[in-house]
Amino acid sequence: MSLRSQLSGTGVALITPFKQNSQVDFDALGKVIDYVIDGGVNYLITLGTTGETPTISKQEKFDIIHYTNEKVNGRVPIIVGIGGNNTAELINDLQSYPLDKAIAVLSASPYYSKPSQEGLFQHYKALAAASPKPILLYNVPGRTGRNLAASTTIRLAHEVPNIAGIKEATDDMNQCMQLLKDRPEDFLVVSGDDALILPQIACGMDGVISVAANAFPKDFSEMIRLCLAGDFAAARKIHYKLLEAYDLLFVENNPAGVKGFLYEQGLIENVLRLPVVPLSRGVQEKVKDFLKQ
Repeated sequence: MSLRSQLSGTGVALITPFKQNSQVDFDALGKVIDYVIDGGVNYLITLGTTGETPTISKQEKFDIIHYTNEKVNGRVPIIVGIGGNNTAELINDLQSYPLDKAIAVLSASPYYSKPSQEGLFQHYKALAAASPKPILLYNVPGRTGRNLAASTTIRLAHEVPNIAGIKEATDDMNQCMQLLKDRPEDFLVVSGDDALILPQIACGMDGVISVAANAFPKDFSEMIRLCLAGDFAAARKIHYKLLEAYDLLFVENNPAGVKGFLYEQGLIENVLRLPVVPLSRGVQEKVKDFLKQ
């Protein structure tokens, strides 16, 4: 069974809750995991960039993976995030992380280095050769500083074994459509942009890896199900219900936005690790007002 058939629908890029002393709050993580699974999401991503992975130690990452596996207990598939700009170090991570229960690895494109398209191709080719699990590319040029062109993604999909799909987080709809037009039949294409997923599914995407689904798993998952079933009229009602929330999630920083929502919902402490800080008071008030609606 291809990953495309197993991972259609709603994936959620899990946040990492912290206690007031900045230690990982595993009790709160458990609450969030239950909340999103009970809300209907189809799979989880642990240690994605929404989980503040640049500030989490390797031992903490191992502990989070083990805890997530135990808490999920087979209820939904789990993807582990392993990305960065040091290819050799990532190869070591892929061979040393506890990935036995993961269905795939999500790997964000190298940040800051700004490699050429050939550099991106060779980076992902090296990761795919080393990985014990299928690799999902993650194109997020707004954060990495370099776009993974549709032509490079298609080349990877056709030429490199163990490259199984992509999380495409660009707002360039032409690029998205080119990718969807030319992908192999079993190549998974999901969105990384909550606000654009409705039109992207209309173009042929298989679903989304969502930030919003941390806070609104029931509504968001239902919207995705409706879209995939072709009922865009019903899906639009939920989309516009959540439209203001999408703005609030990202107006200052991710995951400061979604942690602001989860704090107001009583699931976590509103704690982030520097250099990321909680939402400003004015935006947090808007979060509170939105939830009152």
